[in-house]
Amino acid sequence: MTRFVITVPGTFVSDVADSVRSAIERKLAARHTEVSESEGLSLLTLHDDGTFSVRLEVEAPDKYEAELDAVEIVASVLKEAGLSESDVPLGTPAVTGIDSGL
Repeated sequence: MTRFVITVPGTFVSDVADSVRSAIERKLAARHTEVSESEGLSLLTLHDDGTFSVRLEVEAPDKYEAELDAVEIVASVLKEAGLSESDVPLGTPAVTGIDSGL
């Protein structure tokens, strides 16, 4: 298995309260481990125009599975925070780091 850092972009269609943002960051905290911490990556980056990026680590056999897992995790966290898919459409994920342990 390889550990991937995946960036999942998205857009908040409407304003999101700070408490919701904090809840999202708390739920994603378990995915912020060695690779992302050593690189100083933020779990959630918000932009002024309502767009955001989530960076999280997943272990998977390949890039495709890592991206699928990352989108599922982000969608689940957003749903747990009370946001629907129509409130927060997600974009195409991208691999932004790889740690194969070599």
